[in-house]
Amino acid sequence: MLTAAESWLGRRQIGLYLVAIAAAGAIGLTVPGAHHLEGAIEPVLGLLLFATFLGVPFAAIGQSLRDGRFLAAVGVLNFVVVPLVVFGLSRFVADEPALLFGVLLVLLTPCIDYVIVFAGLAGGASERLLAAAPLLMLAQILLLPLYLLLFVGPEGVAVVEVGPFARAFLLLIVVPLAAAGLVQALGRRHRAGALVERTMLGLMVPLMMATLFTVVASQAGAVGESLAQLLVLVPLYAGFLVVMAALGLGVGRVARLDVPATRALMFSGATRNSLVVLPLALALPASLSLAPVVVVTQTLVELVGMIVFVRVVPRLVRGQPVE
Repeated sequence: MLTAAESWLGRRQIGLYLVAIAAAGAIGLTVPGAHHLEGAIEPVLGLLLFATFLGVPFAAIGQSLRDGRFLAAVGVLNFVVVPLVVFGLSRFVADEPALLFGVLLVLLTPCIDYVIVFAGLAGGASERLLAAAPLLMLAQILLLPLYLLLFVGPEGVAVVEVGPFARAFLLLIVVPLAAAGLVQALGRRHRAGALVERTMLGLMVPLMMATLFTVVASQAGAVGESLAQLLVLVPLYAGFLVVMAALGLGVGRVARLDVPATRALMFSGATRNSLVVLPLALALPASLSLAPVVVVTQTLVELVGMIVFVRVVPRLVRGQPVE
């Protein structure tokens, strides 16, 4: 029964994600106090990442970490190419500090969670992205203040403290990763561990739905109130997806990656860490109070883009792996 349920959820997961977003939007816009759900963002995201880290054996992670070519390509794409693209796109909102800061915060931070799911749906090397996730998170912790210093000046660094980002790394990466490792080790010796592992993997789609629902419902009211200001961001975010698809494909070819790795690279360059940086945006000062909804707007545009990516990327990158 569980296998059949997992199969049903897997085949319909994109539609289910859209249903979750639509329901969350309706509730967030009509139910007073829905914004209080923002307190549940970190717990549900932590559970989602725990289930994600359970998805690939740690032996496979070790093998992937030795794949220097892929890790180098991911690093160059996300921390050299992406900042150049983001700087150009961010000039369209350079006169609006809250919009600018939100755009920089979300577009400069590569995704480490649902990118693994969507890349896998498109035949990408999801296990390589999983292996790269802790490194991507650590790199963005270190580099985001530098990028903000370059793009918006010293005041950008002043409002972003390392502490909250380090806390996010601990709670959303270190703790779920360590817990997944312990459960996998327990599962090799005891039935209880195997049961936990199997159950969490079966809950991947519901956990993603819960995360999307919580994020959208908690922020829908603010998005509705600021819709006129946020509309300018839609073409900007859509343009980012298109540009990064092309650049990701180009970097993959330059690096001579195989087909699954190139597909994964395209997803890594295009998807952003919106769910993880949202708690950071919520902690910003009142002068930047619009930044959280700027982040959520990117999430909504990106999820639509991922539906397109899942269908288009396999057509753009196909054939035999590069030797």
